Amino acid sequence: MIKNGIIKPFLTLFLVASSLFLFLGSYSNAVDQPFITVGQAKTKKSLIGLTPFIYFGADPQNKKMIDFGQELFAIIYNDLLVSNYFSFIDPAAYLENPLKKGLRPLPTDNNGFDFKNWQTLGADLLVRGGFKMVKETLEFEVYVYHVKQTRQILGKIYTGKMESVRELAHTFSNDLIKELTGKSGFFLSKIVATRREGIKNHKEIYVMDWDGARIKPITQHKSISISPSWSPQGDKIAYTSFAYHKNINSRNADLFIFDFLTGKRWLVSYQKGINSGANFLPNGKELLITISKNGNPDIYRVNSDGTNLRPITNGPNKAMNVEPAISPDGQTIAFSSDRSGEPMIYTMNLDGSMVKRLTFAGHYNSSPCWSPDGKYIVFSGYEKNHFDLFRINVDGSGLKRLTTARRTNGKLADNRDPSFSPDGSQIVFTSNRHENSQIFFIDIEGDNERRMTNDNYNWEQPKWSVGR
Repeated sequence: MIKNGIIKPFLTLFLVASSLFLFLGSYSNAVDQPFITVGQAKTKKSLIGLTPFIYFGADPQNKKMIDFGQELFAIIYNDLLVSNYFSFIDPAAYLENPLKKGLRPLPTDNNGFDFKNWQTLGADLLVRGGFKMVKETLEFEVYVYHVKQTRQILGKIYTGKMESVRELAHTFSNDLIKELTGKSGFFLSKIVATRREGIKNHKEIYVMDWDGARIKPITQHKSISISPSWSPQGDKIAYTSFAYHKNINSRNADLFIFDFLTGKRWLVSYQKGINSGANFLPNGKELLITISKNGNPDIYRVNSDGTNLRPITNGPNKAMNVEPAISPDGQTIAFSSDRSGEPMIYTMNLDGSMVKRLTFAGHYNSSPCWSPDGKYIVFSGYEKNHFDLFRINVDGSGLKRLTTARRTNGKLADNRDPSFSPDGSQIVFTSNRHENSQIFFIDIEGDNERRMTNDNYNWEQPKWSVGR
């Protein structure tokens, strides 16, 4: 279980408040010959020795620095655990005390660690790290070794302020995953979601780190704010809020955009009725949205400043067309429509042509989301009085159930609102298997399920941002 982090002052999204990457002459694997083959990671995890990080300060008993080292270690451990690429050596099995050995091996360091001790344990990889303060700057020095080949595969110093510990930790984790697999990790990514709260059941939009830490409100409309969506660059969020209109003395579901870099928000679409389900096109300058100004919800294309609104769908026969999701290449839209009688998942070209029905099972299929490689679509499917997540190939073949869970009363739980991680390895979603709807994630095969949030709120519609 991943516990929520303490809410801290929000850092500008994706900007690490420190300088990074001072190379130490590391040995690098060729990207086309990764140490870990992603497709095989499920059957064979690499055995890793992730040892405690050493504090190199003048006062080794400095509690503040000891706590910092433990936090740094815990974040990296959790990153690597969730990646599902590793199994960890039990510290009780260590054949030498890593806190009394240097970061480099014998004979490079006279007090270095001995590769033989780690080979005896069957380790594939060994991580050795230490940190110190140089004036007001933190230096985190870390090395990763291929134990069987007795060689270094990664060595860097990361620098920054103490408050940037999470960025430092996640950046190292990303670097290690990329070094071993050839693909970047998702550990600097964010998640945006809707949270229901208060006695009036207001819903507001919140953003958090991928692991549920540093939860920060994005809206304070004291209304119903729903359906958040990231821009491709991760610097903006589109969402819908029921805004009050004085001229009609009523609220309307209007579409807004919030810019993290400037802190400004603006109104994009306020047609009478629904203006929701926004999804940015890859260029970041246009959106797909659902509008019901003519009575029935249809999909439209619009510039991010609200200009040049034009329809993509029109029924047929007053059918509902909602929840547009653009493919990674920007050429195909997945969406939900009841044109066949019950809501099913369809695809079409960006101009609305070549409509194809993708799903035929269940009674209500919704919330389609593309995998980053464009091979799969994951969606929520309703059957037997509950929702579950399903994955399907983009040609309509290979339908696979990914979730199933029961509530404390024994009834089947709802699992819905799926969204892929930037690397395509994980899927975030919500589930009401406990008293409240909480955020969970699983891997692309439906395994290694973990809970992200653990509070008394109700979370809905999580969306995973791009990574770094």
